[in-house]
Amino acid sequence: MTGIVPPRQAGITHPANMLTITRLVFAPLLFWLVLDAVDTRGVSWAVFGLGVTLASTDFFDGKVARRANVVSRSGAFLDPLADKVVILGSAFALVAVDRYWWLPVTIIAIREVGITAWRTKWAREGLAVPARRSAKYKTLVQGVALAMAVMPTLETADAAITIALWVAVVWTVVTGIQYLLDGQNATSTTGG
Repeated sequence: MTGIVPPRQAGITHPANMLTITRLVFAPLLFWLVLDAVDTRGVSWAVFGLGVTLASTDFFDGKVARRANVVSRSGAFLDPLADKVVILGSAFALVAVDRYWWLPVTIIAIREVGITAWRTKWAREGLAVPARRSAKYKTLVQGVALAMAVMPTLETADAAITIALWVAVVWTVVTGIQYLLDGQNATSTTGG
């Protein structure tokens, strides 16, 4: 009888974690490129290329970890942190250059910070509220909205950019509500 091999723990220097750290290290360069392109409201091929490159590290860090059959406490912390830093930093940089309106970006930021605070609270109580697939797609939807906003071929497509941003807001809020409900259900089933 063959059993499933449980994943082994990986250290901070595992290649999957290094990809995540790379995303964090290069995020400020992305923000600077957006802010530097103020004349085009953050739109440039350099911004688009670096943004897509950083987004691809999010895809590949998970793939590398699964292929190596590893889990990492540092990776479990760093990966969502890197996602939030890149997404929120880029979005606020786009607000600063007048490509995005501050209200939808603020809604996304409040949800991201709020759910992170709730997940931290639940973790202290010994509850793990795993990410749903919809929450994983949320990051993709946010990334697509950001990529559209900086893509030179869409520079004058303000309506499409606005619609994409509001779709990301709705997806972000809905997945936040799902997290809150999942956390409430977990708390009630454990008697917390």
